[in-house]
Amino acid sequence: MFRTALRNVLAHKARLLMTVLAVMLGVAFVSGTLVFSDTLNQALRNQSAKSYDNVAVAVTSYTDENDATQEPGISLATLDKIAKVDGVASATGRVEGFAGVPDKDGRLIGVGWSNKGSNYSPGKDGKDARYAFTEGSGPVEAGQIALDKDTADKGAYKVGDSVRVATNGPVKEYTLQGVFTTDDGAVSAGGSLVLFDTEVAQRLFLKPGYFSDVTVTAAPGTDDRKILDAVEPLLPENAHAETGQTLADRQAENIEQGLSAFNQVLLGAAAIALFVGVFLIANTFTMLVAQRTKEVALMRAVGASRKQITRSVLMEAAIVGLIASAAGYVLGIGLAVGLRSGMAAFELKVPDGPLVLGATPVISALAVGILVTMLAAWLPGRRAAKIPPVAAMNSAHAAPTQKSLIVRNTIGGVLAGVGCAVIVFGAVKGSGLGRILIAAGAFLTLIGVIMLIPLLSRPLIAAVRPLMVGGFGISGKLAGQNAVRNPRRTGATASALAIGLTLVTGLSVLGVTVGRSIDKMTTDQIKADYMVRMAGTGDLDQTALTALEKAPGVTAVSPQQDAYFELDGEFASASAVTPGAVEKVLNVEAVGGSLDSLGQGKIAVAEKTAEKRGWKVGSTLPVTYNDDKKGELTVGAVYKDSELLPSVLVDRKVVDPHDVKPYIPAIFVKMEGGGTAANEKALIDALGDNPAMTVMDKQDIRDEFGGFINILLNIMYGLLAMALIIAVLGVVNTLAMSVFERQQEIGMLRAIGLDRRRVKRMVRLEAVVISMFGAVVGIALGSFLGWAIGETIASSLPDYALVLPWDRIAVFLLLAGLVGVLASLWPARSAAKLNMLNAIKAE
Repeated sequence: MFRTALRNVLAHKARLLMTVLAVMLGVAFVSGTLVFSDTLNQALRNQSAKSYDNVAVAVTSYTDENDATQEPGISLATLDKIAKVDGVASATGRVEGFAGVPDKDGRLIGVGWSNKGSNYSPGKDGKDARYAFTEGSGPVEAGQIALDKDTADKGAYKVGDSVRVATNGPVKEYTLQGVFTTDDGAVSAGGSLVLFDTEVAQRLFLKPGYFSDVTVTAAPGTDDRKILDAVEPLLPENAHAETGQTLADRQAENIEQGLSAFNQVLLGAAAIALFVGVFLIANTFTMLVAQRTKEVALMRAVGASRKQITRSVLMEAAIVGLIASAAGYVLGIGLAVGLRSGMAAFELKVPDGPLVLGATPVISALAVGILVTMLAAWLPGRRAAKIPPVAAMNSAHAAPTQKSLIVRNTIGGVLAGVGCAVIVFGAVKGSGLGRILIAAGAFLTLIGVIMLIPLLSRPLIAAVRPLMVGGFGISGKLAGQNAVRNPRRTGATASALAIGLTLVTGLSVLGVTVGRSIDKMTTDQIKADYMVRMAGTGDLDQTALTALEKAPGVTAVSPQQDAYFELDGEFASASAVTPGAVEKVLNVEAVGGSLDSLGQGKIAVAEKTAEKRGWKVGSTLPVTYNDDKKGELTVGAVYKDSELLPSVLVDRKVVDPHDVKPYIPAIFVKMEGGGTAANEKALIDALGDNPAMTVMDKQDIRDEFGGFINILLNIMYGLLAMALIIAVLGVVNTLAMSVFERQQEIGMLRAIGLDRRRVKRMVRLEAVVISMFGAVVGIALGSFLGWAIGETIASSLPDYALVLPWDRIAVFLLLAGLVGVLASLWPARSAAKLNMLNAIKAE
């Protein structure tokens, strides 16, 4: 039977090509993900281990900037004590924070969130071991800096140049003293690193005389654990020490956990692609078995058992799976290399290191490819084994029995009905449980619809047949009839496309609906003309607020400053704002009292919070500030809940005296004349043309709040593209094999006058009809799922309303039609080129 299976594979290699391609693409996605993940994991581990090669003990401080009772870090006196511990060769203090430099066009170099500034701390030899200088030397004076090589190259900076350095305060100019290379994670992530003299870095990022971290190296022969035991008693309460090896191990574990989510997303997309490929494989083997029924019958007649027939088909599938898996693994290696290069294109550097080719990707590639192919071929093989020899000898195309179709449609109808009911119940239930129910219901519904697709194909295709006949004549009529001639085959082909478009449409409906809701929330609740924030994730300095208040044309400025204190015995999350200005830049609607009371030192409370805590206008509440000082605050106003505002508003003058350093993530600005180019320039000039600070107009604000939705959708579209490509291969495969089956019929049509042009049109229209049928089913199911998931999050979004993205749906339908046209090019050309006489003689 193995020789028979091998002979059949070799005899039908052209017809198995699409199956090989489908499996190969899915396996490439899996193996490429695993190889890339292993390579990236190993490179990051090596980089992390290298960073702690000579570190005996690492000390880290955890400072709450709003707690005035804590030391801001590790003091110089503590550092000196650590340096004097027996066995310590050196103790180096580090301090870091946000710092960035602009390129020649004034744009911030790097990705913002990983732009970093730190101190240059030379040892007794005058060098800092963490940095290797390629030009110049490290900064040793207040007006000097050093830059990492990548940043210096991007900004075209040379030693001796004057460089503008942006922090969360005013921009200052420094002289470039040196250029260095480093393994620092910020630079590897595509950011930049600016080195300052230690005293300057302490003044910028912490406090003079304090460090945020200390690195301890050991003298030869000294045990790291012994040093750790001696260092720990010297540390303040807000500092923690551990050995360099422990820290390296934990970072390696964090790297693995961080990559795990990335892997799961890619492998999930690969699983979808392989699931779609199952339909292509099953369709291929079903058609091959149907075309070889006489051969199967002869084998049965000479003594082959049903099990042997099934095993023969499964062996063919295993051989095809093995070939596809091997090719997919090689393609996956190329995909991993491409992903690595692609990250560099987005300024996300991957540490140098060899390509890791472990056993797991190889085993996974072979297992996935072979098992998926055999699983998909099992039903066609079982169906082939059930055909009686005599019946098979009498028919080249045995049709499924009426009983099997009834059973299939009944099971499909029950699954689809139950699944839809579960989805609706999940939508009504809402929250996390509702989403779990929707996921379960979606699975049942999808399986049910796939089983019902052959039944659905007849009425849906029949509905558009008059249009085809009217527009394309006999070619349209024949295409419509051919599309429903074998409903199972049409259904299996359309199912592959339907699955991909179900996911794409569901994501689109949900994304556009949520994006529209966020956009409406932004436009309704923000009155400001501009919002100022850091380019990264840091906070703004108070000097930025002062500068904006003095800018020409400004009519109102209010920060959204984070404030934390204990109010009436419970922790409260509040925003410190500017009274009289906050209601001009944000839509704060008072439902009780007056917001003017903020200027009298009173607080404003969100309506739901007031109801929950039993507060009302005039309530006096005990408060404990961050510096442990106590007092009382009176409720002066109650305002309508807003997604942009926390539960409490307070005048910043009330909380500033109790905070060591106010944390200001954003500042809202209202200007005379609204948003104009001149007003925007006035704000940029007021901030000192700081490249690290972003001045956003109303459109930028809308994009900031809702832009991530489009980014997420585009990422998901990209990941699901593989599934859609496999679906296209399925259409090509079905048409190609269908043309082969209908050689005699096509020859007869040519003989009675159907020219080559109309034969091509017939095949092309058949492909378009099948593609559009799958698209309609997928779009309908996807819209239903998008609505259901949206209902589970509707309560957390104001003014939530379902939005069907008709423009995107139209694009999906247009692309489905284009897919049909492209997929039909080769089969249509093959059909048109058939020799009439040879085709008529074909069996």
